[in-house]
Amino acid sequence: MFDYTGRVVVLSGASSGLGKQMALAYADQGADMVIMARRLERLEELAKEIEAKGVKCLAIRCDVTDVDSVNAAAAEAKEKMGQIDVVVNCAGASANAGVLEMTDEEWDFTIDTDMTSVFYVTRAFGKYMKEANYGRIINISSMYGLVGNTAIDTVAYHTSKGGVVNFTRAVAAELAKYNITCNCICPGYFETELTTDTLNTDDFTAYMKATVPLGRYGKSGELDASAIFLGSEEASYVTGVILPVDGGYTCV
Repeated sequence: MFDYTGRVVVLSGASSGLGKQMALAYADQGADMVIMARRLERLEELAKEIEAKGVKCLAIRCDVTDVDSVNAAAAEAKEKMGQIDVVVNCAGASANAGVLEMTDEEWDFTIDTDMTSVFYVTRAFGKYMKEANYGRIINISSMYGLVGNTAIDTVAYHTSKGGVVNFTRAVAAELAKYNITCNCICPGYFETELTTDTLNTDDFTAYMKATVPLGRYGKSGELDASAIFLGSEEASYVTGVILPVDGGYTCV
């Protein structure tokens, strides 16, 4: 099961963190990869690592908040790879502030990066999926798209990730007639190069033990299985699903 040989997986936000981890995981399953991010030099380094696994990899510089950049990336991917089978919307960033202090600019930045970009990418690549009558769309939201929190004030992030959750349901219902599924993964606290310093403080360790039933953050690779499953041919009857991968944070 879960053999991706002959499939093309497109992944935004692939230059670091969870996106990079998932890109390598798909390649391990035999997928040819299209990796997108703003930092082309990082993508090119990752592409070499992916190609060493015996699969193809196309690195495309893409700003997912720029509709022209997204449309150009989709056209290039289709032209050079011939098909688009799976799209993973993983790019994101956030300006953290509470509702009383957040500026208009911080709000717009977060909404554009974390929610509007998902629309741009899904629309651009989904058109090619419709033509092929096949597709798997996977949106990376957050457990913060399902609940509020008391650890940090980040109202725009909650809003954007919550929007991605219901965007997923809407797209799943709309595109099912084209044999396209759309599902959403909601990660909890995961260790990446950007989060490791915060996660490994005494205060945050105590917070996780109190709020996460498994008592710890997610380790490298622990998100990959959900992405592999939802993007697979075997998951053909799974659509509109919102899957928390959060150590149980949202179940209590």
